[in-house]
Amino acid sequence: MELLKNFFKPVDMTEGAPWKKIVLFTLPMLVGNIAQQLYNTVDSVVVGNYVGDNALAAVGSAGPILNLLIVLFVGISVGAGIMVSQYFGARNREELSKTIGNCITLTGIATLFVMVAASLVARPLLEILNTPESIIDWCHSYLLIMFIGCVGLAFYNILSGVLRGLGDSMSALLYLLVSTILNIILDVVFVAVLGMGVSGVALATVIAQAVSALLCLIRLMRMQSIFDLKPQYLRLEKKNSMNIIRLGLPSGITQAIFSMAMIVVQSLTNSFGEMFIAANVIVMRVDGFAMMPNFSFGTALTTYAGQNVGARNMERVGSGAKQGTLIAAGTSAVLTSVILLFGKALMGIFTKTPELVELSRDLMGILAVGYIAMAVTQSLSGIMRGAGDTMTPMWISIATTILIRVPIAYGIAYATRSAELPNGRQECIYISLLISWMFGALITFIFYKRGKWKEKAV
Repeated sequence: MELLKNFFKPVDMTEGAPWKKIVLFTLPMLVGNIAQQLYNTVDSVVVGNYVGDNALAAVGSAGPILNLLIVLFVGISVGAGIMVSQYFGARNREELSKTIGNCITLTGIATLFVMVAASLVARPLLEILNTPESIIDWCHSYLLIMFIGCVGLAFYNILSGVLRGLGDSMSALLYLLVSTILNIILDVVFVAVLGMGVSGVALATVIAQAVSALLCLIRLMRMQSIFDLKPQYLRLEKKNSMNIIRLGLPSGITQAIFSMAMIVVQSLTNSFGEMFIAANVIVMRVDGFAMMPNFSFGTALTTYAGQNVGARNMERVGSGAKQGTLIAAGTSAVLTSVILLFGKALMGIFTKTPELVELSRDLMGILAVGYIAMAVTQSLSGIMRGAGDTMTPMWISIATTILIRVPIAYGIAYATRSAELPNGRQECIYISLLISWMFGALITFIFYKRGKWKEKAV
């Protein structure tokens, strides 16, 4: 019993070998991120096999809009994680309690806003993007259910971020695994048994996310030895709430701009027809798994940097950054090799259409080497964010997305137009993404080496 308690005990990353602490913290989070990716993947597999390729395209087309309108949660989550990790590292119980309480209140306010505003603009956005008539109704019903039920998504992301900031990545993993299994069961019941189609997939996701959020809240309420979760700490306090917003806003803006760019590119994607839209969905689902090590190590290094900056140990931050980035890049290289070797089998999980499998595999091959570059970007950006510098990663993301990816995508499409290809070559979507990832890694490395991020601690 004691061993089990130690397994779920918050991890102090200010002591011990940096690489070991980072890896031990990352592993459960990596499994958790893979489980979270299963939400979208299972949705796609179920609708692709039980409803059809058009339903698969509908779920994928709704994705960029869904991501755009949940940026408030992304911002609060990042700001909360940074502050929680720094106050935890500094052993400041009072400020830690206020920060967590303010996070819960801010999340509630953001949730109400998204439920109302996003539900109203979903259909107009789909029409602006020239979503094909054959899938627009499915897209709209999917988005409507997701936005109305976004409370689970919001609170799971924020509360699991708080748990990770406290060094507890195991609890977040356990609760996510429970909700993932529930999501899979409900997907099959709602779609395969009850025939609810795309709406059934959305409803299953909403219910499963609500369960995971509730479990996270219960876990936090049992961590009274570290902080206090009392009514007075739920009252918004200017200093703490503004710090959360200040630190989280750049990440929220980054996500918003990235999502807007995805929407702009989605318009180009839609011009290539339902077959390419469906292939794009399949690739992005596999891409989600390929990105998991990068995001996991990036988040782990944010917590690592936050705790050590709070403990005023900058030399240890540098050691962890080097070791963590090398491990992340190596992990990404191995996983990418596996995806390339078994690409056709992976794509075949989503559809039985041979042409769709071949197209998806070819598109995935374009992105392969870019995942190693993204390992560098996510790891070093995680260090900078953990230290309190969320602005630099934001500007780098904006530059690579707006100034590189979107212009290159449309430029290649325009330059390759012909009688056979009136909209240009569809590979432009993936070539532009690869180029933006490579430039992003280079620019991030340069700014990390400059060291200005060391001056930004809370």
